Amino acid sequence: MTSTLRRAAGLAFIVLTVAGCESDRGELRTWMDEIRRTTPLVKEKLSEPKSFEPFRYPSSGETDPFSVAKLRVDSLGATRAGSGLRPDLTRRREPLEAYPLDNLKMVGNLTQKGATVALLQADAVLFQVRVGNYIGPNFGRVLRVSEDEVAVREIVQDAAGDWIERDTALRLQVQETRK
Repeated sequence: MTSTLRRAAGLAFIVLTVAGCESDRGELRTWMDEIRRTTPLVKEKLSEPKSFEPFRYPSSGETDPFSVAKLRVDSLGATRAGSGLRPDLTRRREPLEAYPLDNLKMVGNLTQKGATVALLQADAVLFQVRVGNYIGPNFGRVLRVSEDEVAVREIVQDAAGDWIERDTALRLQVQETRK
């Protein structure tokens, strides 16, 4: 009998709680009605969406980059011959080849014996770089040094394992002067 009495008391509590919430709704409704009356309507016309025109890739006479033939390996396990371009793996590596290109900053340049030399910073150390020096982990070789950039040609492998050349540049980092 005590459990029935407890259930009845719990039910009475729930009914009283819900009944108490009904009086709060009226106040909420009047507040919402007042806000609706005092808020101005904004009528902005939406612009027409831009029409989408798909890009057509003219692939006539070129190798499909997703073809299985491009990724095929011959029976010996070696990749196909390709262009014959290969990095010189027997040469002695230079200090700047230990740094990725995005960790190198061109901070200045100078002229020595009529040739422009770039000043590259890596880990708070300055290095002088001339045409022909190697930089970066991808067998990058300096092609040109100008007042505001260092042109680099890297040798990287594509998806098929062929060696290809990729050109990039390090631009002069300009510091803002504080006043």
